[in-house]
Amino acid sequence: MSTAAGSAMAYARPSGRATVLHIDSVTVALVLAISLLGLIMVTSASVSIASKESGQTFYYLERQLLLMLMGGAGALLVFCIPTRSLERLSFPLLLTALILLFAVLIPGLGHAVNGSRRWLRILTMNFQVSELARVLVLIYIASYAARREEELRGTFTGLAKPLGLLCCAGALLLVEPDFGAATVLFATGFGVLFLAGARLRYVIATTLFAAAGFGVLAMSSGYRMRRLKAFLDPWADPYNTGFQLTQSLIAIGRGQWFGVGLGESVQKLFYLPEAHTDFLFAVLAEELGLAGVLLTLALFIALVWRSFHIARLASDAGLKFQAYLASGFGLWVGIQAFINIGVNMGVLPTKGLTLPLMSYGRSSLIVSLAWVGLLLRVYHETMLEKRGSATVRQRSSVLGERQARAAARGRAETKDRDSDEEAAVAAKASAAPEQGELLEDDWEDEPT
Repeated sequence: MSTAAGSAMAYARPSGRATVLHIDSVTVALVLAISLLGLIMVTSASVSIASKESGQTFYYLERQLLLMLMGGAGALLVFCIPTRSLERLSFPLLLTALILLFAVLIPGLGHAVNGSRRWLRILTMNFQVSELARVLVLIYIASYAARREEELRGTFTGLAKPLGLLCCAGALLLVEPDFGAATVLFATGFGVLFLAGARLRYVIATTLFAAAGFGVLAMSSGYRMRRLKAFLDPWADPYNTGFQLTQSLIAIGRGQWFGVGLGESVQKLFYLPEAHTDFLFAVLAEELGLAGVLLTLALFIALVWRSFHIARLASDAGLKFQAYLASGFGLWVGIQAFINIGVNMGVLPTKGLTLPLMSYGRSSLIVSLAWVGLLLRVYHETMLEKRGSATVRQRSSVLGERQARAAARGRAETKDRDSDEEAAVAAKASAAPEQGELLEDDWEDEPT
């Protein structure tokens, strides 16, 4: 077993040499808690719409369970991939992300829903390519930060290069259009670069420039301006542009301290649009109240903290690329959860973003769980690296002690030899006069 932070299991390699599998039990427990809470809320929020659309009350429950299993399989697959392989393949993965973002814009390949062309049709399922592309782009950003650390910390050019890449990916997302995904991608990538050591004055200047750019983008689109006006005063048009937000606020207000009870929400009964996806948090607040809201926030905060803790462990072990991967996951979870909850509470303008690991969403849930597998892989490799370093230090210490003991024995043997030699010399010196006297006596006895 490993430390209290995680559990370890032994398995044998084909060569017969045993190794240790380190699983961070804290991360697994947090992800399971968030996912299971999301499964309960998706079931509660989708009963009415599932009965109307398919005639099956638990249609979305079954689909969510299937998606969780697919995401778990994806996490297991990603966990088996060494992060050094991802670092070597970071540029091909980046090209794959850009190709996917471009392919979805091609008529006939990209599938349009509600005026947005964000999906590729894969067999019988629509896959939102921005979910996967975001992870692939961030893998390259983490690789760049690890490879060009000195340039990133010392010059503005070192920061401008990856920001230019983020702008290109964000531009493709805006063409879909998907303003929310572009915002999350840029904020997460920028956060990784900041944690990697970009200079503060460059960060501040770039942040101001990016804020101005996003402001211009928001005002340059008619539907974005309508959302912005509805956000500023949703009650000015509560049955049109402000309908979704007003219904969400009503749901949150009805929850009070402990909610109206699980399954007892009224707003989910065709009042609140997208109750099981983008506005799942509002249903949760209505049914579980402030207690449920605080529990949900605590779970997300704990997961973000754990991700940064793993990143710190990786950094201390000298694994820079792995540290940036873990911090990227934490930033993504925190930023997207903050935006989704802020939209539900009327703090931020409406965005089409799901609540990570909780909302019903095919590609979102699968990719999110697969990314958890990458976080667990970082923890596993970090523990192996720390264990290997500790073993090397232990062996060096043992070798040093052996060498010290051997040197001490050598000095003792040398001292003993010197003592024996001195004793022999002294014995010879004391024996010499006696022999001289004997010779003199013998000479006196000889006849003349």
